[in-house]
Amino acid sequence: MIRAGFKLSVLAHGAAALFVMGLAAPLAHAEQPAKGKLVKAKSPSQRAAAKTPDLTKEGEPNLLSSAALVYDQNSGKLLYAKNADTVTPIASITKVMTAMIVLDAKLPLDEAITITNDDIDMLKGSRSRLPIGSAFRREDLMRLSLMASDNRAASALGRNYPGGIEAFVEAMNTKAKLLNLSSTRFVDSSGLAPGNVSSPQDLATLVSEAARYPMIREFSTTPELHVTLPNAKKPMGFNNTNALVKNQEWNIGLSKTGYISESGKCLVMQATIANNPVVIVLLDSWGRLTRIGDANRIKKWLETQKVAATPRAAS
Repeated sequence: MIRAGFKLSVLAHGAAALFVMGLAAPLAHAEQPAKGKLVKAKSPSQRAAAKTPDLTKEGEPNLLSSAALVYDQNSGKLLYAKNADTVTPIASITKVMTAMIVLDAKLPLDEAITITNDDIDMLKGSRSRLPIGSAFRREDLMRLSLMASDNRAASALGRNYPGGIEAFVEAMNTKAKLLNLSSTRFVDSSGLAPGNVSSPQDLATLVSEAARYPMIREFSTTPELHVTLPNAKKPMGFNNTNALVKNQEWNIGLSKTGYISESGKCLVMQATIANNPVVIVLLDSWGRLTRIGDANRIKKWLETQKVAATPRAAS
């Protein structure tokens, strides 16, 4: 018996809600923050990021991420590169490959998968609101993994692959080889281990390939959803880990964030900017909002500058 069989309902305002079939109806509106709350003072990193000029003296985006890449999907041109060949841990960006492997296997998306003790993060101690013993459709675990970056969801997807997690990781690395991702290696389905590594150049290829999967595009850009578990008094709200998907000034086709201490803050996106599809890769950003600031600087640069075909080497 499925203890938490979820159904997706897209609301008029663009948000999505998951609710237990026959137990609850989707929320009509997202809960709004209460008015009159005190605004926290900005941290030193936030203040520094806020003072960062959008462009360098050379007219390129002034990025604080340690490694970055901007790729024009229409022309195939590399528009910007900073340490593009640097191999570094990629944290939850790993979940993009996880979703591709699940979909490539054509496993039944409505199959119930139970969250078990094996899905508890014993490496980093990250938390999850998916209760041990609850069961979800495979499709719903993919959505929670991509939009909310839930580690138990990603772990359960890997465990419930034919042959188990070992076969799943092998499939991930085989797919990486097929895509010629020579700097990429995977060791788990969640990205918690620092052994999941790649480079901005490889990740641009990975994102371009993942953007061919309609479900990955949809799930990774779901702004928010609500989950009602059996016997729960109220639904749980999940927000997309990339705040830019809620920003109407952005047209994002695919999104994934990542963070572990070894990787720093990471962000990959496929987006349409100035009527042109591009892939953006930002790795090892310092500060809570730096990757968002860098993404906005890239957007402004692309919208206002005539970008050369060959990028000038970033300092």
